[in-house]
Amino acid sequence: MAKILGPDGQPISREVLVQPQTSHLSHLQRELQTHPTRGLTPSKLAAILDQAEQGDLQAQFDLFEDMEEKDGHIAAELGKRRRALLVDWTVAPPDNPSPQEKLAAERLTELLGEIADFEDVLFDVTDAIGKGFSCGEIEWHKPGAYWLPKTITHRPQSWFSVHRGYRQELRLRSNTVGADGSVGEPLLPFGWITHIHKAKSGYIERTAMFRQLVWPYLFKNYSLGDLAEFLEIYGIPVRIGKYSSGASEKEKMTLLRALTGIGHNAAGIIPSGMELDFMDAASGDPAAFELMINWCERTQSKVILGGTLTSGADGKSSTNALGNVHNEVRKDLRDSDIRQVCSTLTRSLLYPMAALNGLAPDGVRRCPVFRLDTGETEDMTAYANALPKLVSIGMQIPVQWAQEKLGIPQPEAGQQVLQAAPRNFGIAAATGQVSTAAPTSPHMAMLPQLATHVRAPAATWVEQVRALVTQANSLEDIRDGLVQLQPDMSLDDYAAAMAEALSAAQLAGRYEVLQEAAALGSGGG
Repeated sequence: MAKILGPDGQPISREVLVQPQTSHLSHLQRELQTHPTRGLTPSKLAAILDQAEQGDLQAQFDLFEDMEEKDGHIAAELGKRRRALLVDWTVAPPDNPSPQEKLAAERLTELLGEIADFEDVLFDVTDAIGKGFSCGEIEWHKPGAYWLPKTITHRPQSWFSVHRGYRQELRLRSNTVGADGSVGEPLLPFGWITHIHKAKSGYIERTAMFRQLVWPYLFKNYSLGDLAEFLEIYGIPVRIGKYSSGASEKEKMTLLRALTGIGHNAAGIIPSGMELDFMDAASGDPAAFELMINWCERTQSKVILGGTLTSGADGKSSTNALGNVHNEVRKDLRDSDIRQVCSTLTRSLLYPMAALNGLAPDGVRRCPVFRLDTGETEDMTAYANALPKLVSIGMQIPVQWAQEKLGIPQPEAGQQVLQAAPRNFGIAAATGQVSTAAPTSPHMAMLPQLATHVRAPAATWVEQVRALVTQANSLEDIRDGLVQLQPDMSLDDYAAAMAEALSAAQLAGRYEVLQEAAALGSGGG
């Protein structure tokens, strides 16, 4: 049995793929998520971020989960960016593919289609856009002739730690100690779809986009709390109770209960000798709180989508033109996300499937690639005008490139294709109407009719000449035979054919003169 090599060139045993790696790490499966956003303060937030930089990622990723769950604006904007990648997918062979590599791409397309809920797997991969990385654990099985992922399960980021060595490496949190003294269990090759998505350069602990969102999230929460407290007392008159200097504690509590009851029930009683005063209602302007909340949400939109005008309209600066510009920025982000996700799925999913099933004999270098198709094509009108001009000046343009740009698939063998209509004046016999074929010059229109008239009388003569050439033994025999040959074509037939030919030539001359005159007339204005 041939060895299976991983992306790093090291051999892999099929036996280790039968059981998921985390099946023996029960402490991770029993672990409950904490909620750091409860009672979150600036000092507590700074401590969580510092703790992550020192290698303990659990609190940071629990914080990220809370933020996405509790902040509707973050959830909506991040959902736009993640769902922009849920498009049609294909498996393409490498460049200049051999027939075997084309067949491997077709087979892998079929196998990927058999993975249950593959679109959900793709969505789970995009979780790395906000949190820096995402890991999906693969459970393999062989239901027939091919190895397939039975399940691909998303694992929380809090299950992992980062090992800093010659290169950064994600590991499962465990008490396993390596030969170099490092802690954590390395991820098994072919056992994981590991996607690292950087919002900025640096260590994995600091590249997550959510780290840029934590401070606007905190400030927004403070402003929301202050606004809620303001609205709770806004419009309610201040009530002040007065009691005599010798009042007992019981009398004071009675007065306080009366004040509270009047506030909620608009009615109450107090002992004789006590007074109630109603001051002006509390006044204020909530605009300051709204200003802070709007600033936080605009900052969140800029971080996630690269702009703000695709998130909502304020009736002032959110014009359609500016919205289109910001939407182009979103396309740049989407295209970058697609490139990163496709590279990960090719390396972590497609190549393992190809290697386990003998569909990548030359390793990852010539493995088919995973592609996401956004369905966007170039302007067909612009290309229809530009391509003929570029070809006319000698530029060599591959047909496949043009079809990919315009979103036109390559025709399969025997498949019917659209073709240009014949350039003549056709007459519809059934309806008596002129056909829609493009008109041509008169002499060109007469050529088919001329050829038809000449073909019948000349056919016999051509056959006699062919027989003469076949039977001749030398060029002299052919020469003498042609002199003696009397073609079966009457002078009347020749005269009719020559008359049509001369008419066609005369019409061609007139047509060219008219065309030149028209051109000179248009040029002179």
